[in-house]
Amino acid sequence: MSEAVEVEPQGDHEFVVRLPGDGEGTESWFRLSPGVLADLGVDPAGEEDLVRRTVDFLLQHQDAADFPDVVELEDVAASYDGHLDAVRPAGDR
Repeated sequence: MSEAVEVEPQGDHEFVVRLPGDGEGTESWFRLSPGVLADLGVDPAGEEDLVRRTVDFLLQHQDAADFPDVVELEDVAASYDGHLDAVRPAGDR
């Protein structure tokens, strides 16, 4: 699904994510905290991939229309057991 998702970096660990859907689709801001990035071992070059993996993970649990306006990676990790393991870079799983 992430191929159809537009991910646009905004700087400072923030991304605008646009998901296709009925009508105009859905837009959410994703914020990646430095602490979670460090825990996952993700450097700046891997942040967009992490956002895409998180979008894929969330789409397994909810509809794109239900995404909040702002998605904090820490909140996703706290809300869903297994999120961090699911989005960890493939070489680190």
